[in-house]
Amino acid sequence: MNDANQALDAADDVLIIGAGIGGLTLALCLHAVGISCRIFEAAPQIQHIGVGINVLPPAVGVLSGLGLEPALAACAVTTREASFFNRFGQLIYSEPLGRFSGLDFPQFSIHRGDLQRVLLDAVASRIGADRLVTNARCLNVEQTDNGVVAVFAQGGAVQRAIGRLAIGCDGIHSAVRKQLHPKDGPPRYSGVNMWRGVTPWKPILSGATMVRAGWLTTGKMVIYPIRNDIDVSGMQLVNWVAEIETPHYNARDWSRPGDLADFLPAFADWHFDWLDVPALIKGAASILEYPMVDQDPLPWWTAGRITLLGDAAHPMVPRGSNGAGQSILDADILATCLAREGSTVAALTAYEAARLGPTTKIVLTNRTAPPDAIIGEVYRRTGDTPFNSIESVISAAELKALADGYRKVTAAPA
Repeated sequence: MNDANQALDAADDVLIIGAGIGGLTLALCLHAVGISCRIFEAAPQIQHIGVGINVLPPAVGVLSGLGLEPALAACAVTTREASFFNRFGQLIYSEPLGRFSGLDFPQFSIHRGDLQRVLLDAVASRIGADRLVTNARCLNVEQTDNGVVAVFAQGGAVQRAIGRLAIGCDGIHSAVRKQLHPKDGPPRYSGVNMWRGVTPWKPILSGATMVRAGWLTTGKMVIYPIRNDIDVSGMQLVNWVAEIETPHYNARDWSRPGDLADFLPAFADWHFDWLDVPALIKGAASILEYPMVDQDPLPWWTAGRITLLGDAAHPMVPRGSNGAGQSILDADILATCLAREGSTVAALTAYEAARLGPTTKIVLTNRTAPPDAIIGEVYRRTGDTPFNSIESVISAAELKALADGYRKVTAAPA
C-alpha cells in the first residue's frame, strides 16, 4: 500500500474511492476484465475489524467467479439453515439456505474483517499492493472533457489522481454522494436501535444456523456463527445482534461502543433449552451500538464520469444480509458494463439503469416487509404468548410465502 506522501498524478481507467467490500470487489472485477484501476482509502491503514455479516448466494456467486470461494470457505461458516423463533424459544419456521436448498452457491456467515482480508489479499496478489493508496480522504472529484481528477487530502497536503472514471465506494458518509447530491436528506431512522457483539460459544443447534428470535416491540435477536473451531474444544465465534424499538438513538457510527444496561434487561429471561441468551450477550468482549437507519433512495447515481456504488449509492437498514451483498452485485454489473462499453459515460449509464431500480426496491422492502416478517406475524397473532403448536397459529403455506416474498425482491439480476 502506498503511504500518505506519495504523489497521485499517474493516470488509470477507473479511480475507486473507498476500500470497503464494494471497492475491493470492484477492483477485482475490473482486473478480471482487463481494466486498470487504483483504490483510494481515507483510513491510514486497513484494519480487519467489525463483526459478522452474511454473504448471500448471488454475491457468493460473484466472488466464486473471481476464484475466492475456497478462501472464503476456509474462514467462514457455511450457513445451513435459517430458523425463526418467538421470544420463548419456540420454533416457528426453518428453511435450508444456499447449497443446502439446492442453489448453485453457498451462503457464508463471516467476520467482516475476514471477508475484507480475503479481498485485500487478492487485490495485493493480482493487482499489486501499490494500487491501494491509504490515508487519502476524498475532497471532491472534478470532471474534464475526457476524464476525471480526484482531489484528496493526504497528510496535510492536497494530492490529485487522474482517471477516465471515478466510482464513489466510500460508504455511508460518502463524500462523492454529498458532492453529487448536496441537498440529500438526513438518515431516516426506522425506530429500532441495535447492539452487536461476537462471543466465543459452543455450537448452537446445527452449528451453522442463522437464528432470528423475538420481535422488535419487546426485543429481537439475530444470532449466527462466523468462525469455526476457534480453540481445541471446537468452540465457534458467534455473532449476535440485539434489536429494540426505541425513540432514542445516536448518529450512525459503526464503531460506537454500546452499553449492556441499555438493552440487556429486554433479554434477561431468554433462557432456552438450546441457548442462554443473556450469557451469550455478556460473553462478548466488546459491544457496538448502531441505529437502524437508511437513506431515501436517490433518483440518480451518475453524473457524467462519476457514479456511486454500495452504501454510497443505497444505504439500507441492516436487515436481510443485503448491505455487503448488494455492493458485490453492484461491482459485478459495473465491471460487466465497462467491459462492454469501455470506460465511458455510456457504461456508467447502463450500470445505473441495471442497479438503481432493484436496490431501491430492497431499501423500501426492508422498511415494510423485511425477512423477519415471519416472526412479526406470529407475534401479532399470538399476542406475544407461547403457542401450543405453530400450525394453530399460521399455516406452513403462509410461512413459506412470507419467506419467499423477501427472496424474490433480493434475488440477483438475470
